[in-house]
Amino acid sequence: QVQLVESGGGLVQAGDSLRLSCAASGNTFSRYAAGWFRQVPGKEREFVAAISWSGGRTRYGDPAKGRFTISRDNVKNTVYLQMNSLKPEDTAVYYCAADRTAGIIVPMQPLEYDLWGQGTQVTVSS
Repeated sequence: QVQLVESGGGLVQAGDSLRLSCAASGNTFSRYAAGWFRQVPGKEREFVAAISWSGGRTRYGDPAKGRFTISRDNVKNTVYLQMNSLKPEDTAVYYCAADRTAGIIVPMQPLEYDLWGQGTQVTVSS
């Protein structure tokens, strides 16, 4: 069973950058689409970014466009989320997810993903 572990969260100031990592166990992760979502208490999980299994296709949610970049290293079984120009409204728990059945599709809905990490907290102070 593939397990996902996020890291890289923390407390930063507005305008700073962070890079989140999602490390996967097992050797099949490179076949799966992967995505990042975020959630604040009382709100639904929000799509941030996703990437196809090959890394050739990416999609971004509105909050991420122009500021965040998703990438992956299939040799290291790791997906990254580079976040620049962070804002206080980016404060959330960020979750990594994988979709084992996506094929060439880059899914954007939480229900399309069947593997989830435990999340990492990102806090951006003003």
